[in-house]
Amino acid sequence: MKVALLTKEYPPEVYGGAGVHVSELSKELAKLTDIDIHCFGRPRSDALVKGSYQPWDEIRSILGGDPLAIALETMSVDLAMLANIGKVDICHSHTWYTNFAGYLARRSLGAKHIATSHSLEPLRPWKRDQLGSGYDLSLWIEKTALLDADAVIAVSSAMKQDILSCYEDINPEKVRVIYNGVDTDKWRPRPWSGTLERFGINPNKRLITFLGRVTKQKGLSYLLKAAPMIDQSTQIVICAGQPDTKEIRDEVRSLVDIASGRDGGLVVIEQVLEVNELAELFTQAVCLVCPSIYEPFGLVNVEAMACSAPVVASEVGGIKEIVSDGETGYLIPVRLKEDPPFEPIDEDKFVNDIAERVNFLLDNPQIAQQMRSKARTAVEEKFSWKEIAKKTTTLYEEILRS
Repeated sequence: MKVALLTKEYPPEVYGGAGVHVSELSKELAKLTDIDIHCFGRPRSDALVKGSYQPWDEIRSILGGDPLAIALETMSVDLAMLANIGKVDICHSHTWYTNFAGYLARRSLGAKHIATSHSLEPLRPWKRDQLGSGYDLSLWIEKTALLDADAVIAVSSAMKQDILSCYEDINPEKVRVIYNGVDTDKWRPRPWSGTLERFGINPNKRLITFLGRVTKQKGLSYLLKAAPMIDQSTQIVICAGQPDTKEIRDEVRSLVDIASGRDGGLVVIEQVLEVNELAELFTQAVCLVCPSIYEPFGLVNVEAMACSAPVVASEVGGIKEIVSDGETGYLIPVRLKEDPPFEPIDEDKFVNDIAERVNFLLDNPQIAQQMRSKARTAVEEKFSWKEIAKKTTTLYEEILRS
């Protein structure tokens, strides 16, 4: 069985949960079947990578800064992938960025197409701020590819329900739930080495941490609004990448300016940290806060729990299948508006509830300690990449027999 794995992100160019998923899954899949990886970006030395592709220069030279260029460049990379896939049994695409290549491979090369949905474009309306009219292309690509695919993998049961709600014509039987996973050898409790003190982190203070992209989806602004209400003796550490848009960048910067006045301080780390450094941070932290308003899975919660960190997170999407409320952390109920951009109906309550749960853990160290051991055990039992790869290859074999 020959499989082409199609992905935007692949090491060393990984910036989100989907990229982590592909990089870890591919290692285990390679032990079970013959795979080629096709990815965006510069050439890789990785033996599994058959091709890495850059967008067509002409698109940017014609459109300049028009955000439509992002969607058209994505389609140009997908066409380059298609030209180089060759004879394969299965094309396995990840996110709308490569769904188009998988769709075309099924139609022109006769390969079976399996698409893993890490998120859904209709549920991320804020992407229009980033893609402009290209957002309509991303909507079309995802819908067309998922409806046509031989199977769709949902990374959580909540994600499956979202898929069936957004795309009512999809046969529910072809949507399979296979969770994300985590490498528990990499993500494990680690002693403090002191390397993160270069950012101003004080290991003698109790720490609260956040890890995620600067986008409305990840809800960083809600944590920053809660910051003044969180025990002032604690230090809040924000690990955040590049913002999606100028607007969200400006909003977060203004909130950071306010939260930086806390007695315990606020540390913002914008560079990508190594896994061992993040594991140290999670181990040191009283808890991870994940205030997402949309989270099909929520891999960061699994990574933090693998390092024995309790989690205070929004009760949305796949997070509800990861965090056991009162056992491995706390889930914060949040009612969201039915219209884009699906923000909390009662933002003040959501923000206050975040602060209240964090403060409860700070005030009750014995409960926090009990959650630590339970968090690590839960990850070991439920989110192994080896088991996830087995389930994925079983699906491959089933689709080829059908």
